[in-house]
Amino acid sequence: MKTEFTKMQGLGNDYIYVNGFTNQIGQEKKSELAKQLSDRHFGIGSDGLIFINPSEIADFEMEMYNADGSRSEMCGNGIRCVAKYVFDHRMTDRREFTIESMGAIKKIRIMNEGDRAESVRVDMGAPILKAEEIPVLSSSDPVIGEPINVDGTLYHMTCVSMGNPHAVIFEDPDQIDLHGIGQLIEHHEVFPNRTNVEFVRIIDRNNVRMRVWERGTGETFACGTGCCATAVACILNGYTDREVNVHVLGGELNILWAEDDHVYMTGPAVTVFDGIVEI
Repeated sequence: MKTEFTKMQGLGNDYIYVNGFTNQIGQEKKSELAKQLSDRHFGIGSDGLIFINPSEIADFEMEMYNADGSRSEMCGNGIRCVAKYVFDHRMTDRREFTIESMGAIKKIRIMNEGDRAESVRVDMGAPILKAEEIPVLSSSDPVIGEPINVDGTLYHMTCVSMGNPHAVIFEDPDQIDLHGIGQLIEHHEVFPNRTNVEFVRIIDRNNVRMRVWERGTGETFACGTGCCATAVACILNGYTDREVNVHVLGGELNILWAEDDHVYMTGPAVTVFDGIVEI
């Protein structure tokens, strides 16, 4: 069966997008398809696969799979690209609309003028700080600067969920074995559902440097929910003000933890190319 797709990226965090309104793919095939298409040598190459579907509770649904075929609850860069897709393809004529992912509804705003979405703001909602809801096995609520033993070395993590779990560690990301340590923390026994891991260096009160190890994928150029979790962790630890520019390998995102307790993420979304694949 031939299926149309669009390759898109947000700060280099790239996914394959399939329009679920026009392409009907059996649910049982999606996980294996994500693994096949995401392969950078034998497939299209991406950090995962995202289906854009109808929704009964929002304007659209984002159904996301990591490169290893596992489902993910949320992707900040992915949801901005979904917003660009539906706006650019005239699936909506509104600049404000909603997208759900695994039941969580996010409010979207297209920030730039013109007939193509270039900058998208997402209301990511309030961060989840309760340990059992992240989830992380800890007696602390919130989990701020909690020690974690990783292969004999002690690190300190601040845990946040932005719809998916994150462990933020304030270690210079360019001076650490990110791949080795990231993988060990992702699968650490204190995380029942595994976790994303961010390594962060503070630049000043409004800027930080971050690299991310994404659950089910590995290191990526950017992670939208990871940037949000990073900003929240910085604020909880007193390192930054409430508006933070998070600099990642693929660029930067502006994150605001506002007085209404919601986290607002603003950044770019880019179409790379369209194609047809045999599945």
